[in-house]
Amino acid sequence: MTTAIIPSRFGSKRFNGKPLAPISGKPMIQRVYEQAKRAESISDVIVATDNDKIFEAVEKFGGRVVKTSDKLRSGTDRVSEAASMLGIGKDEIIVNIQGDQPAFDPGILDQLVLPFEEDPALKMTSLARKITDKSEIDDPKNVKVIFDKNHFAIYFSRAAIPFPRDRETMVVYYKHLGFYAYKKDFLDNIASLDSGMYENIEKLEQLRVLEHGFKIKISVTRYDAPGVDIPEDIKTIEQYLLNNPDLIKDLS
Repeated sequence: MTTAIIPSRFGSKRFNGKPLAPISGKPMIQRVYEQAKRAESISDVIVATDNDKIFEAVEKFGGRVVKTSDKLRSGTDRVSEAASMLGIGKDEIIVNIQGDQPAFDPGILDQLVLPFEEDPALKMTSLARKITDKSEIDDPKNVKVIFDKNHFAIYFSRAAIPFPRDRETMVVYYKHLGFYAYKKDFLDNIASLDSGMYENIEKLEQLRVLEHGFKIKISVTRYDAPGVDIPEDIKTIEQYLLNNPDLIKDLS
């Protein structure tokens, strides 16, 4: 059984109330929820929030939602608390979906979960996509990832990594897509760890895992998952959905 949990908070420095912003006629959190429901590998989808407005909005469109603490450090900690509230078993797989990526292909979640079938000893997976738009390389909102020959993450950064000392060196950059899957007991372990130095510097919670000596398996996907950081991104996402009508054709 694989459960998807969408951590969602109302407050944001750059876009307050973002989960409730309308995307082509539906609240963003509803778009994310509905895309997750379409994934073949997902058994259940739940929104985890500390906000009454988001809670009510999810109930209004018929989604499952739980109320979590407002004292949590990150989305990972919110997912961990929600999973415990739901009584999810320690060996079950939990998928963490960012609430501000409303235009992802559901197949991305199937790719995220697949490595657990191939290697039952895995504890955590995530996704990356080869960067084809050069503007994303130096944009700090697009997180880059490097990984070893076995596809385990070496580092995540808002900077362009790796940096070619010799400018003529050809470099392939990979953008990290903010989807995670974990075994429940490992998720609880992450939530119990102290925040890492690099996590605090880069503001990337996945670095907590690497800093404490654990591994994250990276699958490379052809899918993109554009996110919403500021209000101006709404138009970009709506245009993306218009250009990719198959993403929502049976949900409109």
